[in-house]
Amino acid sequence: MKNKKKICVVINNRANYARIKSFLLLANADKKVDLKIILAGSSHLFKYGDITKIIKKDKLKIYIKLHTVVEGNDPVCMVKTTANLMNELTTAFKNIKPDIVVVIADRHENLAVAIAASYMNICLAHIQGGEVTGSIDESVRHAITKLSHIHFPSTNRAKNFLIRLGEDKKSVFKTGCPSLDLAKNTNKKIDKNFNNRNAFVGDIINFKKDYLVYLFHPVTTEFKNNNIYINEVLKTIDTMNDNIQIVILWPNVDSGTDFISKSIRMYLNKKKNIKISAYKNFSPEDYIKLIYNSKCLIGNSSSGIRESSYLGLPVVNIGSRQKNRERGPNVIDVKNKASDISTAIKKQIIKKKYQPSSLYGQGDAGKKILKVLLSKDISIHKVLNYLE
Repeated sequence: MKNKKKICVVINNRANYARIKSFLLLANADKKVDLKIILAGSSHLFKYGDITKIIKKDKLKIYIKLHTVVEGNDPVCMVKTTANLMNELTTAFKNIKPDIVVVIADRHENLAVAIAASYMNICLAHIQGGEVTGSIDESVRHAITKLSHIHFPSTNRAKNFLIRLGEDKKSVFKTGCPSLDLAKNTNKKIDKNFNNRNAFVGDIINFKKDYLVYLFHPVTTEFKNNNIYINEVLKTIDTMNDNIQIVILWPNVDSGTDFISKSIRMYLNKKKNIKISAYKNFSPEDYIKLIYNSKCLIGNSSSGIRESSYLGLPVVNIGSRQKNRERGPNVIDVKNKASDISTAIKKQIIKKKYQPSSLYGQGDAGKKILKVLLSKDISIHKVLNYLE
């Protein structure tokens, strides 16, 4: 078919794929779209959960993998990674010549995507802008907003914030969060082959019995405290009943990751009476199954705010990483203090489930995003729009 709209999506880590998968599947099946997928950042690194096989299993074609990560444990490495990606993307975009580049959320690598696309006069569509959180993500998110031409916020508040930031109302489309599409459509039952297809270290978890999920990422703006934070989190495991099992997920790649990973490894090596296992990565569907069937999700991941609200899952959100992000009644917020975290966990595991919330959408975001990108005239002209 002639005159296909060439849409390029850059995926920079494992979570990015869950945030955009529903859209990718729809776009890939649409004869009016020429879809190009770029894997960059930590998305294809084994250490941080390579998603290459998952994407290929979903019958999506990867256009190119960009090797850009500078590994280390400090903010300097984040800056160099971002710079490397911007450099590599300019060549990729030059070769692809996309009509639209899609960028997801607020990781530091995504700022490189936004700068490269906007400077090359390519229309940039941003998913999940307008939200408010802690960490460096807050600044990155709003910087990407000002470089973007089309916006797909998840909530009404986020939409209003984008307009208040000076974005044209006609370019802002509230769609909900695409990761809820998977939460809605995934079979939630954990099958007998779950552990066979998901690599782990530690004990074999019996998913028919009670278990907790821990997922704690570095707080980049509190870099020097990450070692203290993760040790406070891990202390809470020792306060749990021996009958409950523990699933830990490895953190994403940010400054402070090595502190967290080292502490987890050291904790796993301790002799304990409790069953505990650590996983590197899951398919988006298996992750939904994992958290849905758990008694509680503990940590500072945005999935504790987004998907978990839709699933009605009890969550203990720790520290400042998700500060001020909209949340449902299923979340208890606590400081990075072991005693506070333990108290909140014990309160949450008494709960079976909360009432599901549609705060972040109805599970149809991918369809809405594709419809807008296919129907809207492409323009890279921007001016600051003031509210009356």
